[in-house]
Amino acid sequence: MNVETDTLVIGGGLAGLAAANCAASHGGRVLVLEAGPQASYLCNSRLSMGFINVAMNDIEAGRDSMLRDIDAATRGHADPALADALASHAQAALRWLRDEGVTIIKGGWRPSNRAMLAPPSGIGPGLNWPGRGGDVMLRTLEARLCARGGELQRGVRARELVMSDGACRGAVAELDGRRIAIQARNVVIADGGYQANPELMRRHVTAHPEKVLMRNALTGRGDGLAMATAAGAATTGMGGFYGHVQSRDALRNPRLWPYPTVDVPISGGLVVTSGGQRFCDEGLGGVYVANAIARLDDPLDATAIFDHRCWMTRAPEFPLPANPLLVHAGATIHAADDLATLAARAGIDATGLAITVAAFNEALAAGRPEGLSPPRTPGALRPLPVLDGPFYAVPLVAGVTYTTGGLAIDGLGRVKAEGGGLIAGLYAAGSCTGGHEGGPACGYTGGLGKALTFGYLAGRHIAGANAPG
Repeated sequence: MNVETDTLVIGGGLAGLAAANCAASHGGRVLVLEAGPQASYLCNSRLSMGFINVAMNDIEAGRDSMLRDIDAATRGHADPALADALASHAQAALRWLRDEGVTIIKGGWRPSNRAMLAPPSGIGPGLNWPGRGGDVMLRTLEARLCARGGELQRGVRARELVMSDGACRGAVAELDGRRIAIQARNVVIADGGYQANPELMRRHVTAHPEKVLMRNALTGRGDGLAMATAAGAATTGMGGFYGHVQSRDALRNPRLWPYPTVDVPISGGLVVTSGGQRFCDEGLGGVYVANAIARLDDPLDATAIFDHRCWMTRAPEFPLPANPLLVHAGATIHAADDLATLAARAGIDATGLAITVAAFNEALAAGRPEGLSPPRTPGALRPLPVLDGPFYAVPLVAGVTYTTGGLAIDGLGRVKAEGGGLIAGLYAAGSCTGGHEGGPACGYTGGLGKALTFGYLAGRHIAGANAPG
């Protein structure tokens, strides 16, 4: 079976549908392939809470403000061209999304929550996506694409890019075991990260992918990444992920993911192995700590330790708060009036824990937490001493939402070639790309914001190139 189109988009999430609609804006033929066969096919965009921000800043804060936050979040690791493209065009991309008929509301007073898809997600544990913001957004964008003469085909999985003289000219896909050859002037890869591919996760992220939690749609299998690299595409930033620290019970209890997380209690306390030793800088936040846990020899050998003050004052500080939602959702929370009893209940070496907590408290009392080994960054996530019983221990698991490395692109979403230059006709957007996030601090610059902006930029560039005259 052979098909011809002007633009082929691989993946029906936010990045793919933004690119598809923008590419269709001058009447070009657009075909979107989505591997999920259901009308409400699962993808991370559909499961999202719906906050659209840039590096936890208001997406309408302005270029300079967003650039500073991208730089701070990634500690200068983000590709300058991508950071500038995101900060310069995110606000316009959000306006475009509103103009497409997607309702954006104010989700809270925090800068990160000022733009939120509507209807908002439910304030409760577990998944609650049907009829919520991400679901409604994708349905709206699909309808807009169809109104423009575009098409979204479900249950079709792209397998190979078609190359000619170094340029991408389509793809080969499968539908019910049948081979479909699709000829296209431009191809956009937007099928998400590779978090649901155990082999790639083992190669790049963790030696034990079976010991991390997939807090995602399980549809990011790295197909686009594999196809593009086989065609000579360059990659960047491989080795990290965006995610959160979760209760270990989330591996068997679906009410404990994607929320609540244990990020906020950790920001006040500390994280130790079964030997009672710290192994990472908790002050760098939950995304960083989740990556550190995944890199342990045993990713299931991590436990959060904090005291009653942290549980009562820090743990409630989130729209989906650890206190009380961890309790309501059935998470294991060990509690004891003294550290020795806590250690015994949590399976932690009591002597090691006592030494670690004493050193932690001493460093905080002296005002030198950064002198600990590993250091404890103070900053906004101010540590609290572990002093006031009862004391708490929560067994942890690293929760993976999407991988942060992937295809190397320029500021218009064009895919770079391994040997330098660009691969003509090939674009990528969303979590299949790298260079935006990660780095030593595992910096996060915004999943929906990134997907929206680079899908928008890639689609507009294609539309401009294909415009008559």
